[in-house]
Order: sequence, then structure tokens, then C-alpha cells
Amino acid sequence: MKDQLIRERNALYGNVVMRALQRRDFEVYYTHTKEEALEQAMELIPKGDVVGWGGSLTIQEIGLIDKLYEEGYTVMDRDKVPAEEKRKFMKRIVAEADTFITSANAITEDGQLLYVDGNGNRIASIAYGADNIVVIAGLNKVVRNMDDAIYRIRTVAGPLNARRFPEMNTHCKHTGKCGECFRYDCICNTWYVVNHCNPKKRIKIVLVGEELGF
Repeated sequence: MKDQLIRERNALYGNVVMRALQRRDFEVYYTHTKEEALEQAMELIPKGDVVGWGGSLTIQEIGLIDKLYEEGYTVMDRDKVPAEEKRKFMKRIVAEADTFITSANAITEDGQLLYVDGNGNRIASIAYGADNIVVIAGLNKVVRNMDDAIYRIRTVAGPLNARRFPEMNTHCKHTGKCGECFRYDCICNTWYVVNHCNPKKRIKIVLVGEELGF
């Protein structure tokens, strides 16, 4: 009973957010589960495309990277290159990928996307990279407004993502909240808001009625 009520509520809320995103010319889909999200995401990636991605726990959780390899896609996998070559390789993804897959750090109820990067590679791809951007986001990423989106990043997404990297030594990693640091390894150097999708429907969003990623 509880699971069914949550599923119904999430579908209703997801529909509200979906309409707000559509008003800003995003192409939007709602799925109940990560399994449905994987199926929908694959339908949005043409078989002949070169596919790249930034760091995203969400796309790993739904099994999208494994599925791309399984289906024989041409992928640009930054985790397959030596550390000293990674920065140059990520620049190539911006320039060469036909499809870029990612999540979002936060989505507002009125349909804006907020991204924060340490290096800016993901933001560069979304802003002016691949012609086809596929965003997968659990409803846990949806917040009321931009103030809440910033708060979410500073107290949830930032600290949790920092803890994924053993070499990082930021304030948020050790306290659980942003310390407005200016460290060389800060993961919040570049902030980017997508207010409207231009060209229309270039960015395709798969909302998922489950908690995914940070």
C-alpha cells in the first residue's frame, strides 16, 4: 500500500514538473522506475552516434553505460584513459560526441536546470557540445526554486560527490556543507543554469520516480 501511494504521488508530481520543463522547450519523459528509465534513454540515443558523458552516478545506477557497451555503441569513456590524459580527452568529448548523457544537480519546479562543475567539462558539453543531450534525473533532484537548488548543492550534492574522490580534501567533504572554499580541488567552480532549451528539444529529460544519484 505504501509503495503504491508513493508511486502514485511521484507520478502526479512528475507530471507537474514535466509540464514546466516542456514550457521551456525541453523534450521530457516520465518513468516510474530506473529500468523504465534505461529503456527510455536508449530510445533517445541513435545507434550511429558517438556517445560521451561526464561524471554521473545516476547513469551508472540505471545501467546506461553498461547497456551502451552491450549494444555496441561507439563510446568516449573518460574512465578508460590514463589520468594524465583525462583533461584532454574530456575536451574531445565536448567537440566530438554526437550524444552527451548526464544527470542534473537540481531541477526547479518551474523547469530550470542547475549544474555545478569543478572542471566545467560537463557544462561545456551541455551548453555548446553535442547536438543531442540526454538527462536522466530522479525526483530527488527536484526542488521548489533556485534558492533551494543552490542549498541542495551546497548541503547534499556537493558534499556527497566530494566524498566519492579519495584525493579531495574540501571543507564540504569533512563537514557535510559548503564552506565557500577556494581550494584547487573545489568541485563547485563553475555554475550554470539552463533556463530554456535552444534549439528546441535538443535537451531531452527522463524524469524517474525513484531516488537516483546525489
